[in-house]
Amino acid sequence: MALFQSILTLLLLSVLLLQASRRLHIPYPTMLAVAGVLVAALPWAAAVSFDPGLALALFIAPAILDSAFDFPLRAIRTYWLSLLALAVVAVLVTTAVVAWAGVALGGLPLAAAIVLGAIVSPPDAAAAAAMLNRPDLPHSTATVLKGESLLNDAVALLIFGVALSVATDGGPVAHALPRLALAIPGGLLLGFLSGQLAMFVMRFLIGTLGGILFQFLVTFATWVVAERLGVSPVLAVVAAAMTVAQHDGRMAALDRIHSNAVWVVVVFVLNVLAFLFVGLEARGIVRSLPAAQLHQDLRFAGIVLALVIGVRIVLVMTYNRAVQRLIRHWRGTGGPTLKQGVVAAWCGMRGMVTLAAALALPGGFPQRDLVVLSALAVVLGTLVLQGATLEPLIRFLKFPADDAREREKARVRILLTESAMASLAGRDDAVARQLRVELELELADHRAALRPGRLDGLRVNAIALQRELLRRMRHECQVEDEIYRALEQELDLHELASMRRLQLELIDS
Repeated sequence: MALFQSILTLLLLSVLLLQASRRLHIPYPTMLAVAGVLVAALPWAAAVSFDPGLALALFIAPAILDSAFDFPLRAIRTYWLSLLALAVVAVLVTTAVVAWAGVALGGLPLAAAIVLGAIVSPPDAAAAAAMLNRPDLPHSTATVLKGESLLNDAVALLIFGVALSVATDGGPVAHALPRLALAIPGGLLLGFLSGQLAMFVMRFLIGTLGGILFQFLVTFATWVVAERLGVSPVLAVVAAAMTVAQHDGRMAALDRIHSNAVWVVVVFVLNVLAFLFVGLEARGIVRSLPAAQLHQDLRFAGIVLALVIGVRIVLVMTYNRAVQRLIRHWRGTGGPTLKQGVVAAWCGMRGMVTLAAALALPGGFPQRDLVVLSALAVVLGTLVLQGATLEPLIRFLKFPADDAREREKARVRILLTESAMASLAGRDDAVARQLRVELELELADHRAALRPGRLDGLRVNAIALQRELLRRMRHECQVEDEIYRALEQELDLHELASMRRLQLELIDS
């Protein structure tokens, strides 16, 4: 009951803090990190025993699939060099530097130190999603950072898995190398097959609640099977999501709306629970350690935090300057700007993967308390220090507005509307004339490109008046409740259709 009360308290705080996050332009994971620690410190917060084998699958698999589904596959080909530098080189270097500190300063065995390095090395772009989805930040920068968060998770968790098996089982690293060599292609193949199976089965589940439940079943099953086969579960889930995303158009419209809403809520709640569980573990560690040992461990955790931030700044800025010179030499055009490099260097907040990996450490892991404290310090430190200052930094750098995406949307909308008008060729009946007039109005509105949607705005206002009349009729008993609900749903669908240029997704920050 105490754990349930803590969860309810944190969920309530999350609802309140989300509002503050939107107004203060601070990423919501920053608020959750602070709230999780505060709730874990409450007197009624209970100690929690968490199955290490469940942590990665429960917390990471849905978040990875949700991000991978929306990430364009062609972006990997376009920005492969940047993604290679950030998702592979940066993770390897950060892991190595933190591992050195773990051995030299923390007294950790080498394998345990590498585990710590792998835990804290991958940044989480979801922690900065609200700051990345803004018109005054270049779209290429946001795309690279989101792609980095997908691929660096795979690299970091591959290292984590190998080092963890060496640290707990005591076997030589050489025994794990063949599995590591097969982990990447095996994970991609398994994910592709899972995606194909999911698309085949979901054809029979259109319009049912089972269709959404099956999406979660495929996600967790893909992760579990990948772990059993010894291949990369992250890459398996990423490949499955991207495979399904390529054929997303086959889903029914209502299924897609329901599915998006469910996934947003589930991933958010899992974020809340991860912060709470790590906070509870940290509280237990703090209470059990002598004062002198706690002070020493916190000092080491601070060193790890400084190294994680410093290494990313050095690597990203070095890459930014080197690549800009190379691109200018090869193409004669400018590459990534210094401003873009500054944002990418400072956008290194750690989040869900670091928390879940810390929870996945078994009880007998060498100096587990020190590793968990260090992981929590890195998450809290990066979210508070970098997360709270990212918005002011972007505003200070004054990027020119990037309206290329909005113009591309307008261009495609025009083509779609023109194709609808072409379908009316040869028809001159009253219904066709009425639809043709409506499409011509839409076409004129689309050609305004960046102006606010005049037709959409008028539709929304008209629907609001209809909704108010319907509610008044219900209040005055002029319409039955069953009819009221049916007409209300019709108005909801009309309103969604009139909000093409407005935010249709649930806002999480």
